[in-house]
Amino acid sequence: MHNPENKQGKMANEMTPKIEKLFRSPYSVPNGLQVTDEGVWVVDQITDRVALVELTHSSDYGVTKLIRDIPTESSNTSGLSYGEDVLWLAANGSGEMWRQIRSTDANEGEVLKVDPQTGKTLQRYNIPDGGGTHGLEYDNYEPGCLWVETLKNKVLHKVRISDWSVQNTIPLPYGRAHGVVRVKDGIWVVHTSDRLIVKLDVEDGRKLDEIHVSDEHPEPHGLSSSVGGLLYCDATSGWIVKITF
Repeated sequence: MHNPENKQGKMANEMTPKIEKLFRSPYSVPNGLQVTDEGVWVVDQITDRVALVELTHSSDYGVTKLIRDIPTESSNTSGLSYGEDVLWLAANGSGEMWRQIRSTDANEGEVLKVDPQTGKTLQRYNIPDGGGTHGLEYDNYEPGCLWVETLKNKVLHKVRISDWSVQNTIPLPYGRAHGVVRVKDGIWVVHTSDRLIVKLDVEDGRKLDEIHVSDEHPEPHGLSSSVGGLLYCDATSGWIVKITF
């Protein structure tokens, strides 16, 4: 992990985080995840189902216990968050690349507010600026707000949920932005193709820190905070991976 200059213009200490496989997702193409008090929510990009699994060491089969599994009306799901006792899913357009089109599929990027018990859609929101999205995050430091990526403009919007108004916008430093995690001193964003997880200033998007995920590890897609570090999922291999600082 390399730390760029801090706000005082000094270089912070460099750290090397530990990256390790934890367990395989219950789905073949996990493309978003979120750690909660109940366990880890994982969403499948193909079926758009969401599973809650135990966050623990894997069994002999490389998986953990499935707590529950629900269908959703999302499509081509490419991001997941949890806040205000509901799931937030990033529907990156139609699911036609993976399965038969459903009447509930998004035409372009949408955010779905979903009941975590039943999978029922409670509300749908358009992506600011239109186009697709690969990630979103409920802001536990500024409740009532979501951070939502806009792929076509390579930006991250802070959106107030009550009226779906954009409160702030920061640029993203690389392409193919994915999972997002808000922390006290910034916001982490995955850039999958570059194998980078970058911490940005929430006001102006300056790079504060970055983690390079080398080719020996699964590719980062979805991202969540976890005790002692971060958790990410790899849609290509199905692995759930822990980064420990």
